Amino acid sequence: MIVDVALYQNGHRLETGDDISDMVDLARSKGGFVWLGLAEPTQAEFDMVVGELNFHPLAIEDAVHANQRPKIEDYEGLTFFVLKTVFFDEAQQEITTGELLCFIADHFIVIVRHGAGQPLATVRHDLEQKPELLKLGPFAVLHAVADRVIDGYTNIATLLEREVVKVENKVFNGKRQTFSQEIYFLKREIIEFKHAIEPLIQPINKLAGEFVATVPSQIKPFFRDTSDHLLQACEAASGLDSLITSVLQADLAHIQVQQNIDVRRISAWVALASGPTMIAGIYGMNFHHMPELNTAYGYYVVLGVMVTLTGFLFRQFKKAEWL
Repeated sequence: MIVDVALYQNGHRLETGDDISDMVDLARSKGGFVWLGLAEPTQAEFDMVVGELNFHPLAIEDAVHANQRPKIEDYEGLTFFVLKTVFFDEAQQEITTGELLCFIADHFIVIVRHGAGQPLATVRHDLEQKPELLKLGPFAVLHAVADRVIDGYTNIATLLEREVVKVENKVFNGKRQTFSQEIYFLKREIIEFKHAIEPLIQPINKLAGEFVATVPSQIKPFFRDTSDHLLQACEAASGLDSLITSVLQADLAHIQVQQNIDVRRISAWVALASGPTMIAGIYGMNFHHMPELNTAYGYYVVLGVMVTLTGFLFRQFKKAEWL
């Protein structure tokens, strides 16, 4: 499905016909470029829209089937750039990802969106208010799109950090609860976030450096700034991954400590009961020749020994904080 298509000359949008190939021919003959946006096109739709632009077969296959990792490739005058869009549902604590596949040539840029992608209409509108950037060509569009997506990475890192702090506070609230499942699921989402954004570092650096000769020199500083933002998001994601791992370990250690405390308490109560039980068992053996059975105060002496022993053990356990 075509989201929007337009021809730009000298940084301004021109009203032309709907035929994409005619628009590209006009851009080649009179200068400018065509910006085409597609959303989850089928093979037939993609062939109909861009079949005349002479895309490399591998690039066409990638655009239709998606499931690509962030990368940048050159196909004989065509630069193919892939980046992931990432979204975080706070209510479900779930990360979802989409893809943007960008085809850049001298006189056109085609952006194909897959998944629950971030709408790029606002990017187009904002960039159209900056003709001094638009006149730099298709790579100015690519930068604007990448910069908007990477800003989204930073926002998601902030949201994930908020969730990590929440679960961290739960673990250390002093209550006898375990949050291992919640921590595990949050860690899984953080890992998915890292896998979506970290592979983009190398492609962005290539655009900011000298690896892609077709990138205008005026745009390279903007890509370097975007690269810095991406590195900040990646560092934040790595820090959150390490922190949530520590929180999970702390939660498991907290469970073990509670179990040890329970075992000590049970052991202490068993020890308190074992003294009187042993003494009572000895005098319950009913042998005929047990000297203490004939003493007048034997019963009271044995009770006193039981109480004294139990009191001594209770004091020792209290002192050792077993009770």
